[in-house]
Amino acid sequence: MNHYPDSIVKLIESLSKLPGIGRKTAERLALHILHAPEKEAYTLAENIIALKKKIRLCSNCFALTDRKMCRICCDPARDHSIICVVENPSDMAAIEKSNAFSGIYHILGGALSPIDGIGPDELRIKELFKRAENVETREIILATQTDVEGEATASYLFERLKTINIKVTRIATGIPMGGNFQYTDSLTMQKALEKRYGF
Repeated sequence: MNHYPDSIVKLIESLSKLPGIGRKTAERLALHILHAPEKEAYTLAENIIALKKKIRLCSNCFALTDRKMCRICCDPARDHSIICVVENPSDMAAIEKSNAFSGIYHILGGALSPIDGIGPDELRIKELFKRAENVETREIILATQTDVEGEATASYLFERLKTINIKVTRIATGIPMGGNFQYTDSLTMQKALEKRYGF
C-alpha cells in the first residue's frame, strides 16, 4: 500500500472494516470514489454523515427511524393489536419484504446468550411486557431466529408472557434451524408467518 497516498490508504482501511468488504474490494471502492464525479463523492459523504446524525430508535418499537416514531408505528392502516417480536432491525426488514405481516413490531436488540453475558436485562424485554399489557394488544408473534439463542429467547418470552391473558404464537415451518432471516426468501417468510403456531 506504500504506492498510495495516505488519504487513499486511510479510505481503504475504513472501507475494509465494513462487513463483507475485503482489502481488494475496499481498494476498488476507494479508487471508484476517487475517480467518481466530485458531486457523487460529496453526496456519499453527506449521506453517511446524515445517517449518523439523524437515525435513532423508534420510541415505541425500537426500529430505526429519523423521527420520534417510525413509519410503521405511525401508520393507521397497520394492525396495532398484533406485535411481531424480532431480534434486530434487519429481521424486521426481512419480514417487511415478504409483505406477509400487517401488524407492528418490537425489536429486542438481540437474543439471550448467557455465554456472551446477554441476559434479560440487556434486551428490551421490560418494554415488551409493558406493550403486551396494553388492552389493544391481542397477539404477540415470537419471530426470533431459529438458532439456539433465538429459540431460548422465544421460550423465555413465552414463559413470561403466559402470565398475561394474551395469545402468543411462534413462527412456523419454512425457516430452517439456525437459519438467518436476512437470507430467507419472501415466500418462505410469508408461509412461516401464515402458519405460526401457539405454544
